Amino acid sequence: MFRSKRSARMKIVVWDGTGLVMIYKRIEGKGFTWPKISDGTMAISKAQFEALFDGLNWKNIAERKAFRPAF
Repeated sequence: MFRSKRSARMKIVVWDGTGLVMIYKRIEGKGFTWPKISDGTMAISKAQFEALFDGLNWKNIAERKAFRPAF
């Protein structure tokens, strides 16, 4: 994943099994709220990434734990 200097654009390069796919997303307004980068990488969950990609505040997303009923 690559971001622009203005933090309003991102490019994602994904391997889909047959080749590389580049996804480009631009958001209007103040831009994306990006996580902090440490050692050149950022770590977020799948749910947090989906919120980030939709332009939502990913910090408000908590990972759900699987519900297992006790029988």
